[in-house]
Amino acid sequence: MALCLMIVDDSASMRQMVSFTLKDAGYDVIAASNGKDALTKLDEKKVSMVITDLNMPEMDGIELIRQLRKLPGLKFTPIVMLTTESQDEKKI
Repeated sequence: MALCLMIVDDSASMRQMVSFTLKDAGYDVIAASNGKDALTKLDEKKVSMVITDLNMPEMDGIELIRQLRKLPGLKFTPIVMLTTESQDEKKI
């Protein structure tokens, strides 16, 4: 049985790209469009890792992480924040 990973991103193309890559590597994938959607989909399978975007509607990545850490079964689950946000070089 393959490990199940969750990808959470409001960009459909990003969800699709990451999901395809993970499925190609042999993982089961649950995809969600925002943090609120992710929390409702947690009943589908036991999630071994969460990959989340930072800025999303409904519930952003930071709040999703806060909510996940409150859940006993996900308190120590690895979480990776993957975002396409860029920073203006002039501000650095």
